[in-house]
Amino acid sequence: MTPSDRRPFLLLLLLLVVSACASGPSTPSDATPAPESAGVEGPREAPEAWHLLDLELDGVEGAGILRAHRELLSDRAPGRTVVVAVIDSGVDTTHTALHPHLWLNEGEVGGTGRDDDGNGYIDDVRGWNFIGGPDGRSVEKDTWEVARLHGLCTLGDDAPAAPPPPPDEALCARIADDFRSEVREAEMILENVRGIAILLDQMLPLLENAVGDSLTTMAVRDLRAADPRVEEARAFYLQLADLGITSRDVDEALEELQTQLDYKLNPDFDPRPIVGDDYTDPTERIYGNPDVMGEFSSHGTHVAGLVLGLVEDPSLAPDLDEAIRILPIRAVPNGDERDKDIANAIRYAVDQGAHIINMSFGKSYSPQKEVVDDAVRYALEAGVLFVHAAGNSATDLDLEPSFPSRHFLDGGEAELWLEVGATTWRGSDTLAAPFSNYGARTVDLFAPGADVVSTTPDGGWEANSGTSMAAPVVSGVAALVMAWYPELTTREVREILLETATRHPERQVIRPGTEGERIPFGELSSTGGIVNAHAALLEAARRSRP
Repeated sequence: MTPSDRRPFLLLLLLLVVSACASGPSTPSDATPAPESAGVEGPREAPEAWHLLDLELDGVEGAGILRAHRELLSDRAPGRTVVVAVIDSGVDTTHTALHPHLWLNEGEVGGTGRDDDGNGYIDDVRGWNFIGGPDGRSVEKDTWEVARLHGLCTLGDDAPAAPPPPPDEALCARIADDFRSEVREAEMILENVRGIAILLDQMLPLLENAVGDSLTTMAVRDLRAADPRVEEARAFYLQLADLGITSRDVDEALEELQTQLDYKLNPDFDPRPIVGDDYTDPTERIYGNPDVMGEFSSHGTHVAGLVLGLVEDPSLAPDLDEAIRILPIRAVPNGDERDKDIANAIRYAVDQGAHIINMSFGKSYSPQKEVVDDAVRYALEAGVLFVHAAGNSATDLDLEPSFPSRHFLDGGEAELWLEVGATTWRGSDTLAAPFSNYGARTVDLFAPGADVVSTTPDGGWEANSGTSMAAPVVSGVAALVMAWYPELTTREVREILLETATRHPERQVIRPGTEGERIPFGELSSTGGIVNAHAALLEAARRSRP
């Protein structure tokens, strides 16, 4: 995960194994199966393209997308092309799997240096970059909003320029507490992750010698060793594997934690001059550059592939024809997005004809929320559906808000909005991903979001986890319904996705962020369900009959 949330999901998972660093390896988790009442136990490893599979047909709690294509869509052409705006870190437009499905501005001629279509954005052939500057550079790393606000509260005239309003004394006190808490947490986790890295450095050579072949979870699980050191290494390795953590993940966590301390939590760091806008004016709209790809588009590229339901194996890939087009809009750095950029990204998406806006990002403070609210209202008037990732802090959003949100500052809410939590392929009582935010009133439904394979830059494919992955699965299902049933309104499409979600209201699952507290899955969202493309399309067909 990169830009999507306050705390990357991996760090949360690593916290769960911190105790292992202090007390040493324990008995591997495969020795204690889940209770029968927790539901059907899933496979040991993520099945290929599991997020597209169907519970009834495949026995895997995916979104039923492949079944929908095969049984309901294969002999019918879509009624229209649905444009899904991906507001994110950028999209690799050269990826061969993505390229045929990218939005194209037919009114613009690329590379001319002219605004051919007169929309104010020069050479926006594939979309627009609101975190880029006129010299072609782009913001890569940025601060978290809490650090920006803390700087405004403490640095005085030396604080980086910011739009109004400035935080008041009471808000500054709260911000200071949150900022110090974030710094302490990052420092603590960094120390513990270093401990995990040291243990792995000691244990991996033992396992590699004992296995005598490539080191895989299956090989380690089958290993039986007389040497107690090897058995301890096996137990620790499986402890991490059961949480989906590899040595590469640990290395990436170390890098991310250092980035947090050096940049994201550094109030003095200010990359905004790269953009060259008047950042103090939140209503300014024409700035940026046409580079929708850049050098750090991994997150957005992954999201785009999930909207389209693309998989690496061509035999599994659905035939989308002209059904979906991805409109890339860069507005999310490696850090917190800025309200001005998100508002402009939303308006740009609407003006280019987007039907759905996927937003796989979020933060804890939104100082210019009214600007974002105005843009959301602008999109609602055009009938655009918002799909937003709930976040990866294992937090109850009914108690702790995250932004952007559907609730307007002056009252009311965006009704054409879906807030999405993440599920896993593991089955049993681990249906809800351990990192996923939730909320009986705030989150609408869940979707596959753990170990999900999708496109990455330079023609790659990779498994990632997060509600950032769950949201585009829902966006993709909504796009299928809109494409094949264009007579349905956006409101009806949203209703259909909620009504047809596969519901597990009483199923006992582990509450995200805990080590075993069980609650009904129905208490984690308003539907207690997982998006189901097959059921949604059946209901769409029923509603569309004369």
